[in-house]
Amino acid sequence: MLVVGKVWVVTGAGSGMGRELVRELIARGGRVAAVDRSEAGLAGTAELVDTTRLTTHVVDITDRDAVAALPDEVEAAHGAIDGLINNAGIIQPFVPVIDLADDDIERVMEINFNGTLRMSRAFLPRLIGRPEAHLVNVSSMGGFFPFPGQSIYGASKAAVKLLSEGLYAELLDTGVRVSVVFPGAINTQITANSGVDQPVASEDDAKVPMTSPEKAARIIVDGIQRDRLHIHVGRDAQLMSLAIKVAPRAAIRLVKRAMAKRLAPEAV
Repeated sequence: MLVVGKVWVVTGAGSGMGRELVRELIARGGRVAAVDRSEAGLAGTAELVDTTRLTTHVVDITDRDAVAALPDEVEAAHGAIDGLINNAGIIQPFVPVIDLADDDIERVMEINFNGTLRMSRAFLPRLIGRPEAHLVNVSSMGGFFPFPGQSIYGASKAAVKLLSEGLYAELLDTGVRVSVVFPGAINTQITANSGVDQPVASEDDAKVPMTSPEKAARIIVDGIQRDRLHIHVGRDAQLMSLAIKVAPRAAIRLVKRAMAKRLAPEAV
């Protein structure tokens, strides 16, 4: 679906990849309802774009009532809703599942999966009513490849992947297209925004290529315009997608060794 002339809702729009998605959509002629729990973050996004094409909405996607009220709010501001990009998400503390607090597990699942599901269910009736529309859910490379110390995060993003593919099948006979995005390592502040301590970077970490949020946004919007079901962002996501299919055990062991070095007690 073309972006130009369409109204897009973007969550997590106050920073990082969400902010760049807002900028990219507006640069390509779209209008955007930017959603984030941070009023200051949304204000920062607004400073970077044509505000005649933007509205900002301070909403926490874990708030059922606020999410339920949002479609009416966006439609009142823009007259229609053509696309939803569920980008908001957090990671977990870098610890094994057995050491992870119940509250951390519930928070990750509530934001990453339940928030995506809640937003999708709230907006789908509006999208189905349009001549054409697009639902985009941001999963992760961790949604198809296991990373020790991020197992619950990965499970939440794997759930987003299967939810998106199920919605794709259910909506085939409608005008709504569905895409699921698998970003690799993106140079954003997701660790800080998640309230998680960042493990000390090693020399090997410095050699790991990261995709800029600006480039990630371009790749995602290109994929939307091509109606792609799966959108891989970054060479690492592409390679890991191949590795887990071709040599899953070897690939998992390789990543486990790399993560073990990074999470060793002397390194944190």
